[in-house]
Amino acid sequence: MRNGKKYILVADDEREIREVLTLLLSGEGYEVVCAEDGLAAAQAACAQIDLYIIDVNMPGQNGFMTGAEIRRSFDAPIIFLTAYSAESDKVMGFAAGADDYIVKPFSNVELLMRVKAILRRGVAPAAKEQQPSSHRLVLADLALDTDSQSVIKDGQSIALTYTEFKILELLLSNRKRIFSLDQIYESVWNDNAVGDGAIMVHVKNLRKKLGDNSREPKYIKTAWGRGYYVD
Repeated sequence: MRNGKKYILVADDEREIREVLTLLLSGEGYEVVCAEDGLAAAQAACAQIDLYIIDVNMPGQNGFMTGAEIRRSFDAPIIFLTAYSAESDKVMGFAAGADDYIVKPFSNVELLMRVKAILRRGVAPAAKEQQPSSHRLVLADLALDTDSQSVIKDGQSIALTYTEFKILELLLSNRKRIFSLDQIYESVWNDNAVGDGAIMVHVKNLRKKLGDNSREPKYIKTAWGRGYYVD
């Protein structure tokens, strides 16, 4: 955010789409930065961008490759735009770090609703000085605060994407309960599950940020063939 405005990067190889989205988002008070292909989007990525809207089917470096490259350095939410609605495409999108997935053609109202919802939840912010809270979920040296949407491990703030935060919150709020991959997906996205791959990738990324060993996990345990849980 700069000058009190949210910054959105739109990447699409179709000029008409870029112009429509710029007009639409600017009208809602957002600052819009455009990129005409995946390479330009990856080069324009920076810490000041609050949201990325990336078309999947771009020549050269496609949207999935671009999203994965951006996700390696930045945690801002990513929305993929695509003409494909197959399960495999959604799994690939979430595996590349997507927070949401919109199928073309889409309505302007739907896109704005998705953008506003994601920007409201955003990335879990760095924690301020910790105060006692009745909304904290604690596991060993890990503390999650649902009010500030912050996660602290051994006194250090951990930046999580919204999706990672909600998965961790779900598990910590239901200690010892095993959640299947479908149950986790439906709880986080409020939508029908699109396959195992999306959740497995998010759990892998979450474990990495928490410093959790998947073979001998301290936080997120695996119930083989059944799902994930925390003690």
